[in-house]
Amino acid sequence: MKKTQLMVALATLGLAGSALATDGYFSHGYGMKAKGMGGAATAMSDDAFGGANNPASMAFVGNRLDLGVDVFSPRREASRTGSGVINGNGSVDSDSNYFLVPELGYNRMLNPDLALGVTVYGNGGMNTDYPAFANGPNLLGGQGKLGVDLMQLIVAPTAAYKIAPNHSIGISPLIGYQRFKAHGVQAFNGFTSSLGNVTNRGYDDSFGYGVRIGYMGKLTPTFSIGAAYASTMKFDEFSKYKGLFAEQGGMDIPENYNLGVAWQATPAFLVALDYQRINYSNVNSVGNPSTNLAFAPLGADNGPGFGWKDVDVWKLGVEYRYSQQLTLRAGYNHTDNPIQSRDVVFNILAPAVVKDHATLGFTYTLASGNELTMAYMHAFKNDVTGPDGFFGGTDKIEMYENSLGIAYSWKM
Repeated sequence: MKKTQLMVALATLGLAGSALATDGYFSHGYGMKAKGMGGAATAMSDDAFGGANNPASMAFVGNRLDLGVDVFSPRREASRTGSGVINGNGSVDSDSNYFLVPELGYNRMLNPDLALGVTVYGNGGMNTDYPAFANGPNLLGGQGKLGVDLMQLIVAPTAAYKIAPNHSIGISPLIGYQRFKAHGVQAFNGFTSSLGNVTNRGYDDSFGYGVRIGYMGKLTPTFSIGAAYASTMKFDEFSKYKGLFAEQGGMDIPENYNLGVAWQATPAFLVALDYQRINYSNVNSVGNPSTNLAFAPLGADNGPGFGWKDVDVWKLGVEYRYSQQLTLRAGYNHTDNPIQSRDVVFNILAPAVVKDHATLGFTYTLASGNELTMAYMHAFKNDVTGPDGFFGGTDKIEMYENSLGIAYSWKM
C-alpha cells in the first residue's frame, strides 16, 4: 500500500510525463542538457540522467544533483471526410495542451571508480481529449469527450563502475508505474472480449520492472563511445481496461537500445550523435495491427492494437563553450513515424506522428559552480491519412509540439 501511495503521489506531481509523444511515445531526450542537443546523450557524462540514457556514464559524472521541469505542449487534430454516417464528418482539436514534466537525477562517487545514483523520469505517454461534435457523437461514434491519458514513471537506481581508467559499465534496475484512463470509446463495446471494461472506467494503474545496462569508453581525450540496452518492462495488466488492450489489458514498455559517439573537435566545440531503436511491435497492445479486429476481439491476446511499427531514431547535437560561464547547444532529432495508414482510425486516440525535432539550449555556470540549464524543442507538424473501415470516408491525424524546460544542478 505504501509503495502504491508513493508512486501515485509522484505521478500526481507530474513525474510520469502525461503527454510525451515525440519518438513514438518516448521523449526526444532525458535530462535538460540532452534535450537541448536533440536527445544525444549515450556517450556524454554531463549530468545524473544515466539511468535513462546510459548507466555507465554515471562513473564519470561526479557528485551532483539535477532537478528540472519541462513545459510540454502537444497540439493534436483529427478529422474525417467522405463518411456517409450522419454527423460522422468533421474536424476536432484535442484540448489539454500543456503538461508539466519534472525530472530528477542524483549521483555520488563512493570512490574514484564506483558511483551510485538514481534517475527519476517520465518515460513517455499518450494524451488526447477531443470534444464531441455539436449535437452529435464524438469522432469515434461514442458519447461525450473522446480520449486517453497514459502516464509512465520510471525510477532507475544506478550503479556504475570503471573497469579501467577510461572505461565503465553500469546497470539500472527499472521500477515502473503506469496510470491510464479512456473515455468516449463506447462504440468499441460491440467488439470486445470483456464487455464493460473498454471505456469510462476512470484511472487504473499498474507496476512493472525491467533493467537497463550500459558501457562507456573514452577512447582518446577527445573521443567517447557509449552503448545501452533496456529490456522490455513487464507490467501488470490494466484490469479496468482488459476489454480494450490486447492480452487482457497489457501495456508493457518495449525494449530499446542506443549507441552513441561524442567528439570534442576543439576545446570549445563538441559534436554528439546517437542512434536509438525502439521495438514497439514486440508489445501486442501497441504493435498488433488494428486490422486484427477482423478475427480477434479487443482485449484478446491477438486482439487489435495501435499497429505501431519499430522505429529508428537519430539524434545529433552540438555544444559550443562560448565562455567559462556559458555553454550553448543545438540539436536535431529524426524518428520514423510508427503509424501506418491502415491504423489511422485507432490512432485518433494516440496520434504520435511527428518525425522531425529541432532543439536549442544553454547552461550558465554560477560563481558557486552550480548550473542553470534551459532547453527548447519544436517538433514539426506531420500527418497521416487512411481509410476508415468503421464509418467510411477518410481519416487524418496530425500533430506538432513545443517544449521549454529549465533545470538547476548542484555540484557537491
